[in-house]
This record gives sequence, structure tokens and C-alpha cells, in this order.
Amino acid sequence: MMELLASVGCHFRVHSRSMWLWISLLLVLQYSKTVLSDSNYLIGLGSYDITGPAADVNMMGYANSEQTASGIHFRLRARSFIVAEPQGKRVVFVNLDACMASQLVTIKVLERLKARYGNLYTEQNVAISGIHTHAGPGGYLQYVVYIVTSLGFVRQSFDVLVDGVEKSIVQAHENLQPGSIFVNKGELLDAGVNRSPSAYLNNPASERSKYKYNVDKEMTLLKFVDDQWGPVGSFNWFATHGTSMSRTNSLISGDNKGAAARFMEDWFEQNGNRSTDGIPRRVSNIVSNTHHNHHELLELAASFQSSPGRPATRTSSTARRVRNALRQADKPGFVSAFCQTNCGDVSPNVLGAFCNDTGLPCDFNHSTCGGKNELCYGRGPGYPDEFESTRIIGERQFNKAVDLFNKASEQLKGTVDYRHTFLDFSQLEVTIPNSGGGSEVVKTCPAAMGFAFAAGTTDGPGAFDFKQGDNKGNPFWMLVRNLLKTPDKKQVDCQHPKPILLDTGEMKQPYDWAPSILPIQILRIGQLVILSVPGEFTTMSGRRLRDAVKTVLTSSGQGEFGSNIHVVIAGLTNTYSQYITTFEEYQVQRYEGASTLYGPHTLSAYIQEFQKLASSLIKGQPVEPGPQPPDLLNKQIGLLPPVVMDSTPLGINFGDVSSDVPANSTFKRGSMVTVVFWSACPRNDLMTEGTFSLVEILQGKDTWVPTYDDDDFCLRFAWSRPSKLSSQSQATIEWTIPPSASLGVYRIRHFGAAKRLLRSIQHFTGSSSAFVVA
Repeated sequence: MMELLASVGCHFRVHSRSMWLWISLLLVLQYSKTVLSDSNYLIGLGSYDITGPAADVNMMGYANSEQTASGIHFRLRARSFIVAEPQGKRVVFVNLDACMASQLVTIKVLERLKARYGNLYTEQNVAISGIHTHAGPGGYLQYVVYIVTSLGFVRQSFDVLVDGVEKSIVQAHENLQPGSIFVNKGELLDAGVNRSPSAYLNNPASERSKYKYNVDKEMTLLKFVDDQWGPVGSFNWFATHGTSMSRTNSLISGDNKGAAARFMEDWFEQNGNRSTDGIPRRVSNIVSNTHHNHHELLELAASFQSSPGRPATRTSSTARRVRNALRQADKPGFVSAFCQTNCGDVSPNVLGAFCNDTGLPCDFNHSTCGGKNELCYGRGPGYPDEFESTRIIGERQFNKAVDLFNKASEQLKGTVDYRHTFLDFSQLEVTIPNSGGGSEVVKTCPAAMGFAFAAGTTDGPGAFDFKQGDNKGNPFWMLVRNLLKTPDKKQVDCQHPKPILLDTGEMKQPYDWAPSILPIQILRIGQLVILSVPGEFTTMSGRRLRDAVKTVLTSSGQGEFGSNIHVVIAGLTNTYSQYITTFEEYQVQRYEGASTLYGPHTLSAYIQEFQKLASSLIKGQPVEPGPQPPDLLNKQIGLLPPVVMDSTPLGINFGDVSSDVPANSTFKRGSMVTVVFWSACPRNDLMTEGTFSLVEILQGKDTWVPTYDDDDFCLRFAWSRPSKLSSQSQATIEWTIPPSASLGVYRIRHFGAAKRLLRSIQHFTGSSSAFVVA
């Protein structure tokens, strides 16, 4: 600027038109400076791989002991944003491609942040939320009931989450720059249905009449705009379960929300241009289309036969990854998160629930077929293909998010603030109105799960003779229950009308079976308020909580909100305590009511305590921290056996091709290419920020360029052993060629790591023969 002024002064005799040009330029520069200095906040976003062990580990969500991971559909990530006032407070929100947050993960992440940053990031201002995918590895929660099917605690699952969350927050912290945030919201009508409509109908008709739908259809989106780089990310909240992938799926997947996040990040990388198949791709940005004829391409492909498996470095997989951070080091990567909210009774299986044997709709009240629950399944829009259902529901959320992102114009302005407290939900006193017009004090109960919990849902039915809507119980299963813990009369009366199947809150051996101390939290960014809840609120319970908090914030006369306020619920945040239904839904004892741990007044307790937090937020008053939850890490028991060794048949190397593409083969877009490699257990190295599978395209005569990897929806990595105790294994890589794939010569590669008996880990790679896509 000073050099420019000197130049103007030295040439004051220039032609008047030139002078006006200089003056105009000065004004533009001054205006730009004013715009930059007018930023509301410092903003930073980060993202890191949390995929975890892709073999042998039970998946978290359906509690199906036979559902163990054996490959990757696409990778899981922790995505974070930080918003700070330049000279004031800051908040952190982390969205996990995981079933839910874990108290133990939260505790250990905060310990690491304290060691790194002191008291800058604490339990007060950090929220860690799960998207509720049911296709991620389990074993990372600290309470017994949530890790039974994973054979106890799985250290690998836990460590990758703690590492990934920390690294995503560090990334966001290091990216902090002046910027602005815009909010927008709109209806998405075809991505969720109520899976327990009979329970919803038990809510008062006068209340139901205020709403058009029996699930929330609104998506709320934040658009983050960096002063230097422009848009750098978006986070949105929308209610639908992460159950597009079924209870029999064995590939790690972010389900519909993880898919939507991948689609949107790739869309932005292409400057918002959509490819012909509706899902954005990057190939055209990486490789210019070649103009060889088909015969020339076949000749080129024939010169590249499958390569024998060979040793590789640990970093080979990361270096070849398509979305390699090193290739994007010149600017922040775009981060898009699709967060979960009050999804308790919302299913992505939008076609409805039907009996597998007859094809008829399931029983309305109990979701049974001939009195049994095992045959009643919800159907997604891609039925019977669960991968297609996942893509469709993910793409519907992605399309709505892009629309809201492009049209976002309301800027968040005002204070950044937060409130947090711990509460003992096993004995919380709650004041509620009574029928006589006065009020009465009731209490919550120690945690317990009802009989209908074991019935499962239409997204994933249970077994035996359990059914939803059971408020009586079964004498046989009560005898079985009593072998573990017989609930006393006080607990039975407190939980009424729930018939108790597992008295988890009073089961303490070998350590706590269920949480009693839970966190609740409010984060504020200007006129946006995020309610962090440690469970799954149903549609109506979420509406009641949002309305109650909004009333406090707008009617106190002490706030800056007025009527311009956006309140969102961030579900499954900071820890997990199952479901929260309304009092009326609890009476019906569908799955969600049976899984409302702390009794019929659980929702009233949340509303009462969140109103207190909201009041303290408005008044600028502190709140008591409450009792600290336990850290049970040293008590954890893990029974999952380690990998002892990997081997291959005599004369075969790790990475050798077992089943190759046919010689001189040509594949059309939309077809599937399958290659099988001799492999080793994926638990030897999680390939964090790397890839097990890779599709490469030939550029020129001898340069292979990565085009698709584990992060892509179209590429699947499936791992298998010939028998459970075998040390030999194979990796099947399937690539469904997208319509947007470029014409050219391709090959498929596999990366892995093998454990030799009494020897260290050996990394390897191998590649298929080349083939043509035409």
C-alpha cells in the first residue's frame, strides 16, 4: 500500500483518467481491507481418518454378535469445526462417522487437548457427536452392555477414535483464520419415516396437530467462509437413522450420512459441478482424456500384466491415496459433515416395513409377522440393494445440503458461549405439572432396559419371542434375568410400565453395565444454539426440548435473540445413554420406550435441566460442574484374540493376484471389475489416512495415476479367510465403474500388512493386469 501511494505522489502530472484509475484502485483496496476486518469470528475446520479395524471386530449398533467387520465400503472420518471470538470464547464441535460418542473417548481426548493447549479446550466447550452409523467397529465404549457383542473392549477401535478426534481438532485449531458463518434451513421430505408410528400417535392429538409430519423434515446447515479462501466447509443437522446398511452387512461404512459427506466434499472440489450419475467424481480433474482408439488401448493394457506381490513401505498406501493431503497443502481442504439430531424413531427405510415371508406390511402396533418380529424389516428406496439405499438416502441429504449451502445468506453474529454440567440421572428430582393444576416432584430411576428392547426395530429385528409394545414381560425371560440381577420393587415401580429385562443401572460386575452420570451441554454461536444430548431423542421429545429451550432464550428479556434464533439438537454427543421418548410414548413400550433407561420422566428431566443451562447462559451465570463420570479404562476386559500370524500357500507372496481380470478385457461404465489378492489381516495396520484398495489410470505410456480408493463409494474392499482359524486370507476388490469414469487403461492395486510368526509387520502391495474402460 505504501509503495502504491508513493507511486501516485511521484506521478501527479499523469493524465486525469490515469489518476482516477489509481484512485479507484485505492478505494477497492481500502474496501477489501474493511470487508476482511469485518469478520465475525475465527473459524477452523479439520478432518481425520477414524476407520478402525476392518476385520474380526463386531460392529456397533445392531448388537448382532454375528456381524463382524470384514472389509471397507468407504472410510470413516472425524470432522471438526472451531469457532472463536477473536478476543473471547471458543467452541469445538466434532462429528464422528461412528455409531455414537463414548464417555471414555471424550475423557481421553480432553486429557490430550489439555496437555497440548492447557485449558483452551475442555469438557465445557468441546462437543463430540456420532452420526449413528451401524456399520463401524465397536468395542470403544466403557460400559459393559455396549461391548458385550464385541467380546469386550477393543483397544484398536478406541485408540483410532481418540487419535482421530484429537488430530481433527488440532487441524481445525491450526486452520483458524478470520471468517464468517452463514445459516440456512429447509425441508427434506424423502429421507426419513417414523418406524414407531403407533407410539407417536400416543402423544396428545392437540400437540400432534401443530406439526405436518410425524418426523422432523428440517435440515439446518452452517456454511463456513474463510476471508482468504472463501467457503471451507459446511455442517448440517438432519434426523434419520444410520441404518440404510443392514444388520448382516460386514463392510465398514459411514452409511447414508457418511456417504452424503463424501459426495459433498467431492462436489465442492469440482467447484459445485455434478457428474452425470448424480455423484461427483474427480477423474476428469486428475487425468485429461486420452484420444487413443480402442485397439491402441488394448495393446497398451496387454503390456501391463499383474505384478507379483512385493514389499512396500508403510507410507506407500498413504502416498498413493487419491485425497492425499500433500496434494492439497496449498489451501484448506473442504470439510462437510452430516450430523445427527433427534433421530430416535426415524428410519431411512422409507418404503415402509414388510414381512419377508408374505411381502405384506408388518403388524402396525408390534411390528411383527405372524406374532414374530424376526421377519419384519424396513425397506430402503433401493430395496433389495442396501448399498443402493445408502447411496440414495445419502444423495438426497447431499442434494438438500448443496441447495441450502448455495442459498445461505443469514450470517451468524453475536456471542460465542457455552454451558455444561454433569447430572446423576439415576436419582434426579424433577418437578412436573400434575392434573390438579399444581406440580409434583418425581424422580428418575437407575438405568434399566425393557423387554421390547430385545425385539429390536424394523431396521434390525431382534430374536426369540420378544416383540415391540410389550408392557408385561415373559415369565421365562424374567427367570433368566433374575440370574443376572433381580430388580427390587422400588426399581420396578419407578420404571413402570416398563417390564424390566436388564436392570443395567444396578449391575456393577465386573464394572458398570450402564452410565448413571451424563453430560448435557449448550453451545452458542450468535443466534445458533446447539443442544448436546447423550442419547437418541425421538421426534416429539426433540421438539419439546427445542421449544422449551427456545422459550427460555427468547422470553427472558436479557438475551440478544428476540425471535431470530436457531436451536438444533446434536444427538449421541459426548457419551451414550440410549433413547429418550416422551412420557406418552414410554407408556406404549415400543423399542424406543423400552430403551429409555431412566424411566418415564427421563425427558422431563432433560427439559428441566436444559432450561437451567439456558437460563444461566442468558444471564451470564456459571453452573455447577456436577459429579464427574467414572474413567473405567483400567477396568476394561477385552477377549478378542490378537492376530497370531499370516501366511500364504507355498510359492505365493502376499499381494499376489489370486483371481485376475480376464486377458484383453474391456469393461463398460456401470459394470463391475473384480480382482482377488492373497492378503493378510487388516488389523495388522489400519492404513489410517491410507488405503487398502486403489484404482489407477494410465497416463501416457508408463505413469499410473490414483483415481479411486477406500474413500470412494464405488470401490469395495472385502476381506475373508477360508476358515475362522486359518492364517491365510484373501482380499476381494470390487470396482463398480461410474458413468463419469474416463476412457482409458486401468489397473487395481492392493496394499496390506502381514504378521509373520515371531517377526515384525511386513507391508506389501500387488496389482492386477491392466484392462480397458470404454
